Amino acid sequence: MNMEARAIKKYIPGSPRKMRLVADQIRGKSVEQALDILHYSPKHASKVCETTLRSAVANLINAKDGGRINPEQVFITAVTVDGGPVMKRMLPAPQGRAYRVRKRSNHLTIVVTEKE
Repeated sequence: MNMEARAIKKYIPGSPRKMRLVADQIRGKSVEQALDILHYSPKHASKVCETTLRSAVANLINAKDGGRINPEQVFITAVTVDGGPVMKRMLPAPQGRAYRVRKRSNHLTIVVTEKE
């Protein structure tokens, strides 16, 4: 029987495209391997991804009623990045015009599974 747990972080500032670059690096990897990748990645999205991954692992431990989990047997089964709401702002432009600036946000979902 495979135990499964998820963690969802919503309204993360930054575009979904930039978050997907980080999410693609850890999809399908073991949690230990993924944490190493995220910890040493220079991207801002990797820090958010790391905290969400740690939360998913904590949720898995709590789902097992505080039971022991072997870290080598916990894998990331799914990482999804969905677009969040977009804040629209105006930027002054030449000759009295204004350019629209779209400040994007994203939602991150990480699902971890313990393989027996």
